[in-house]
Amino acid sequence: MFAGRSASNGNGRKQMLRQHIEKTIIRLTRPMNLKGKFVLLYGLIVFLPTALLAVGAGYLALHHTRANYMLTIEEAVRQSARSIEFKKQSYDLLAVRTATDGELISRLSRDYADMFEQVETVEYVDRSFQYTAKYLPGIEDFRIYHANASLVQDGGLLWKPEGRMLSGQKEKLWFDRTLASPEAMSWTNAQGDRSKLVVTQKIFAGSGDPYGVVYMLLDYNAVFAEPFRHPFGGAGELYIVDSGGHIIASSEPGEIGEPLAGSALQPYWDRQNQEASRGTGKLLVTSRLASGWTVAALVHLDRMEEQSRRIFLAVGIGIAFFLLLSTFLILTVLRNIVWRIRKLGMRMTDISDGVFEVTVSSRDRDELGELEILFNQMSGRLGRLVEESTQAGLKEREQSFKALQAQINPHFIYNSLSLVRWRAMDLKDEMQVRIIDAMTTFYRLALNNRDNITLFREELEHLKAYIEIQQLRYPNRVTVEWRVEPGVLDLFTIKMLLQPVVENCYLHGSIMRAKDALLRITIYQSQDSVHIEIYDNGKGIRKEVLERIQACAYGGTGNGFGMNNIRERLGLYFGSKARFAIDSVEGEWTAVSIDIPVCRERPELIRGGGG
Repeated sequence: MFAGRSASNGNGRKQMLRQHIEKTIIRLTRPMNLKGKFVLLYGLIVFLPTALLAVGAGYLALHHTRANYMLTIEEAVRQSARSIEFKKQSYDLLAVRTATDGELISRLSRDYADMFEQVETVEYVDRSFQYTAKYLPGIEDFRIYHANASLVQDGGLLWKPEGRMLSGQKEKLWFDRTLASPEAMSWTNAQGDRSKLVVTQKIFAGSGDPYGVVYMLLDYNAVFAEPFRHPFGGAGELYIVDSGGHIIASSEPGEIGEPLAGSALQPYWDRQNQEASRGTGKLLVTSRLASGWTVAALVHLDRMEEQSRRIFLAVGIGIAFFLLLSTFLILTVLRNIVWRIRKLGMRMTDISDGVFEVTVSSRDRDELGELEILFNQMSGRLGRLVEESTQAGLKEREQSFKALQAQINPHFIYNSLSLVRWRAMDLKDEMQVRIIDAMTTFYRLALNNRDNITLFREELEHLKAYIEIQQLRYPNRVTVEWRVEPGVLDLFTIKMLLQPVVENCYLHGSIMRAKDALLRITIYQSQDSVHIEIYDNGKGIRKEVLERIQACAYGGTGNGFGMNNIRERLGLYFGSKARFAIDSVEGEWTAVSIDIPVCRERPELIRGGGG
C-alpha cells in the first residue's frame, strides 16, 4: 500500500514539473510575436544543432577528402594507363598482323626473274594493305620497306631504303638502325616534329632474319591528345615514359620527345608513389604498362589543399546564410522548391520525348541547384551520346561496305573454282574434281578475314583440305595419321594455328622426299588444356637453327620457320596460359607441340599484354 502511494506521488511531481516548465516558457514568450516565437523555436531546435554538426562534419570531411584524394589520383592514373595500353595495343596489333602476313614474307624473300612477277607482288601489296591506314585514326603514312635487290618499289606502300628523308632522318640510316635494334617493334617521336609518332615493326623471314620493316607515321594529337588535355583539372601533369627513358607523350608540349634526364619529371622520378616533395607540394604517381612504358602523373597537392579549403569555406558560408535567413524565408523557399521540382519534371518529360537540347536555369546554390546543374550536364551528355551513336552507326555501315568490297576477290576465286569444277565434271576428271574441292575448302576458310577465332572442327577441315592438296600433289609419298579426340571438335581455338605448322613439314621438312614418310596430327584434352602435336619424319632441323628457335620461344627476338606469327597470336589471346615448343633431330624427325586453355566460349584479346 505504501509502495502504491510512493509511485503515485512520483508521477504527480513529474506532472507538476512539466506544467511548471510549460508555464515558464509561455510566460517568457508571451510578449513576442509569432515570428519571434518561430525564430526562437527554429534556432533552438534546428540552428544550433545544425551549426554544430556542420562544423564537425566539415572538419571530418576535410580530413577524409585529403585521405581519399590520393586514392582518386591513383585510380585516375590506372584508368589512364589502361586506356593508353589498349590504344597502343590496337596499333601494335595492326603492325604485327601486317609484318607476320605469310604471303607478304614469302614475296619479300623471293628472287624475281622478270618484271611480271614484280608487278604481281606490287599488286598483291596494294590489294592487301591499301586500306590498312584507314583501320585506326591518326595514321598519316603507312609503308612497307624491304631490301630485296630484285624487287622494285612502287612509291605507294612498297618502298626501298634510299637517301630520301623520312621522319627527320635519311631512309637508309633509319632502316639500318631499325634492323640492328634488338626490339622487333618500337615507338618513337619523329625527329624535329613533336606532332608525329613513328611506329616500326620488323618483318622476319622463315630463317629468323629480318627482311623488311613496317613503318607507320601517326598524328600525335589523334593518338594521345585527349587524355593529356588539361589532366586532373589543371592540378597536375601527365606523362608517358618509354623503357629507354624518353618522354613519348606529355601534357606539357615542350617536353614531348625529350629525354627524362633534364625534364621537370626527373627530380621526382626516384621518389615515385612516395610523400609529396617539400617546398613544391608535388607528388609523382606512376603506373607501369606491360609493354614497358610508364604512365606518370605529377600532382600538385597544394592546389588540392587550397581548392578544398575554398570549397568548404563556401559550403560553410552557404549553410550559415541559409540557417540565418530560413526563419524568414522558409515558406517562400518551400514554394520555390516545389516549383523547381515541377520544372525539372517537365524537362525530364521533354528528354523522354527525344528533345535533348533542354536546359534548366539555375541561380540557387543549394542542393536543388546542384541537381539542376547535373541535369543540364546530363542532357548535354545524352545529346552527345546520341550523336556519337548515330555517327558510330554510319561508320559501321561504311565498314560493312568496305568489308563487302574486300570479299569481291574471294567471291571471284570461289566462282572461278566452281566453273572449273563443272568443266572437270563434264570431262569426268575425278582427280581434278578432288583438287578443286580441296582448294575451295582451303580458300573458303583461309580468305575469311572477318574472324580470328574458330572451332577446332573448322580448323581441322581447313587443315584436311591443305593436306588433301599436298597428297594429290605428291601421291602415295606421305602417310597421314589423325589422332583427334572427338571431344575437342567443339572447342574454340585461334584461326590458322595448324596449317602453317604442317606447311613447314612440306616446305622445310621436305617430308615428301623421306623414306616411309609419316605425318601425324595428335589433338586431345588434358585436364584444363588442349594438347596439339604435329610430328613428321622429314629432314629435321639443324642444331644451331633449333637452338635459335627454342630461344625465341622463351622470350628471345629471333624467329624460326615462320612460327613467330603463331607464337605472337597465342600470346595475344592466351598469354602465359599457352605453350609453344619445337623439338627435332636433324635427319630424323621434327615435333611441334602447342598447349592452349580449354575454351568453350570465344577467347578475347588480352588487354595489357601479349605474352
